[in-house]
Amino acid sequence: MKILMVCLGNICRSPLAEGVTQHLADKEGLDWQIDSAGTGDWHIGQGPDRRSVKVAHNYGIDISKQICRLFRPSDFDDFDHILVMDKSNLSNVLAMARNDADVKK
Repeated sequence: MKILMVCLGNICRSPLAEGVTQHLADKEGLDWQIDSAGTGDWHIGQGPDRRSVKVAHNYGIDISKQICRLFRPSDFDDFDHILVMDKSNLSNVLAMARNDADVKK
């Protein structure tokens, strides 16, 4: 299973969602690959916000090595599920959907 978490800048919510979901999947022995991306390009190449890193760390999860990247249409091909953090992100992702299969993800 491949899951993509999407928020606006890919430095707060989606990195946390990626880290928590991967941590839980690993704990359960699930062969899941979790990633995250943003719909805005302000932070490409940067790591998560220090506050998100701290919150994750407080729960024994290390997200410090994640690198911010931009959501791209090819993500529809690469992931089984795409989870967005709010309605604005949903609108942005759906605007890039190429067909009904993309929309369903």
